[in-house]
Amino acid sequence: MARQRFGIVVRAGLSWLECAALARFPWLIHAFSTRRGGVSRGTVSGLNLGFVGADRRRNVEENRRRFLAALGAQGFSLATLRQIHSTHIYQVTRDKAGKLAYLAAGSPLPHRSDGNPPVGDALLTEEAGILLSVRTADCVPILLVDPRRRAVAAVHAGWRGGLARIVEKTVGLMRATFGSDPRQMLAAVGPGIQPCCYEVGEEVVAAYSGRFTDSERFFCPVLPSKPSEAATSRSPAVSLSQHPPGRSLATGPAARLDLAAVVVAQLRAAGLSARNIAVSGLCTACRADLFFSHRKEGGGTGRMLAVIGIRP
Repeated sequence: MARQRFGIVVRAGLSWLECAALARFPWLIHAFSTRRGGVSRGTVSGLNLGFVGADRRRNVEENRRRFLAALGAQGFSLATLRQIHSTHIYQVTRDKAGKLAYLAAGSPLPHRSDGNPPVGDALLTEEAGILLSVRTADCVPILLVDPRRRAVAAVHAGWRGGLARIVEKTVGLMRATFGSDPRQMLAAVGPGIQPCCYEVGEEVVAAYSGRFTDSERFFCPVLPSKPSEAATSRSPAVSLSQHPPGRSLATGPAARLDLAAVVVAQLRAAGLSARNIAVSGLCTACRADLFFSHRKEGGGTGRMLAVIGIRP
């Protein structure tokens, strides 16, 4: 696994991150956006690329237009999802009319669109001119490349997606769909909340320990400030909390979760070589000057886009 192989690109008043291992392919376009630039104001100030309640739709559309123009992707069709922390994965193609078609994993029939993108958390394609995207504001974006088959994927992974092995499943679907060899694939793991800022409850720790035999490597301990907190964090009654897992820490955090470590473990389990996995290591909560962070700024914050596509 390689760190610090990411650089910031500044162009047309915007900035984004590129992975050096992916940037060497002239036929590939990719980026991890930052919040710098754009026309949004207030709690979503900067380059907000997600349709959130705190921003006007026209602002987001203008931000997306500027972002794609700065990338040189004006002619690309932007493929998006309604993300729900699931393991729904879609292959993106074009129909006879040239419009985007989303094929659910294992289904030969395209998603029946009602004008909205499908519900899911990962996209893959081998067709040029399609820009795959996932939105993040603490969750980890992963971009996958098969340079031999010229196939790509974009994955959104929070703690729920990591628990359900969405990254490993996406690599498996690329093998099944495109004949990709994981040993030749590359992965860029973008900015996300790091264990320094991601405290979770006992229910999250218990969920991972039930799914992964070596789950302890995904967590760092949290030292309680009071004895009562230590007693509460060890209580099995925490799992009966009415709050969403991983969100409310009313009973005190049990540990700090390393989402990037979860992602890397799944990439390795799927067959990728450690030398072909690049991790940015940047924390979205620590660097709120550079990124949007749901955990630090609340639900009213904006969203970044991680994008990848094949040039025509």
